[in-house]
Amino acid sequence: VGCDRSKNLVDICGEKHFQAFVCDALSVPIRSGSCDACISIAVIHHFSTAERRLATIRELARLLRPGGTALIYVWAMEQEYKNQKSKYLKEKNGSKNKDKEMNTSTAQRPLSDQEPDNSSQDSALSDQLLNDLKDESCGAKPVADFRLPVHTNRTSFHSQDLLVPWHLKGGTKKKEENVDTVLVPGGSKESQELSPVFHRYYHVFCEGELEAVCRSLDCVRVQKSYYDQGNWCVILEKL
Repeated sequence: VGCDRSKNLVDICGEKHFQAFVCDALSVPIRSGSCDACISIAVIHHFSTAERRLATIRELARLLRPGGTALIYVWAMEQEYKNQKSKYLKEKNGSKNKDKEMNTSTAQRPLSDQEPDNSSQDSALSDQLLNDLKDESCGAKPVADFRLPVHTNRTSFHSQDLLVPWHLKGGTKKKEENVDTVLVPGGSKESQELSPVFHRYYHVFCEGELEAVCRSLDCVRVQKSYYDQGNWCVILEKL
């Protein structure tokens, strides 16, 4: 059974005859201890405070039966690890059209036709986040003012808390307020139209950060922690 905050993505699952429903990762309407295994891919890095990220993992653990396991993937600050560039960085020069397309690598989902969730960006200015921004761990530069930096796609990260541009292809959607537009180069009439750009909030995790958050919960045990193509990953066991 799958769940997602986006109704459009859940509708796609339904069209493919999969079981899925819309919900919030902070409050999943499933009975406690009823799951043998859970996965959380590219979700927790969208929560803007340390408290909310911890609460999401606690909710994931609540769903597991004793002995059940959970797999968590989050985007890594270190997109170059052990002298190896991630697929995300390598794809920068792989295609002339890559930069205008939505990122669909291991731990990032396509935006599809989702509407922007401005609440994530609003809450990104919380006191906790501002404290996090002052932390210069793993080479992240502190932000001097209240504005989050906007990331340049297919490049290394310079801040742990940032906005990542997501381009909607086609330009057929009605323009939303406070949404940037870009002229997408290309030969077709469709690609010449203005396409909206949505700035999505991310907190990219430093090495050891996800594991440390998981270890702070006394209801789970970290079975394994590893790096995979620009993502930090943890496998948990419910105690």
